[in-house]
Amino acid sequence: MKGPSKPVDIDDYLARVSDDKRAALEKLRRDIRAAAPRVEECISYQVPAFRLDGRMLVWFAAASKHCSFFPGAHPIKAYAKDLKKYATSKGTVRFAPDRPLPATLVKKLVRARIAERGR
Repeated sequence: MKGPSKPVDIDDYLARVSDDKRAALEKLRRDIRAAAPRVEECISYQVPAFRLDGRMLVWFAAASKHCSFFPGAHPIKAYAKDLKKYATSKGTVRFAPDRPLPATLVKKLVRARIAERGR
């Protein structure tokens, strides 16, 4: 028997996660779009992602006990002080669904990612 089908878009992905994670990820989605209004939404590696000028920019996802934002290694390094309250790894920021990332922090991370790409 086959597992659940792959999500076709971000709305489809979000419909499959718990209410608390959906609320946190909807906020993250809005904050990413506010920071980079020209982004295109897509699914990449079976998780929600954003493309800018045809190139992948950032991703996010729900895990069993947390949510994740994937802005890449450079933004995380650049804003390490701002991220002290969060679990991070090379290109990932993990956060509790009931403590979503602040919009100002998302904006900094997304803009750092865009700048890193030379835009």
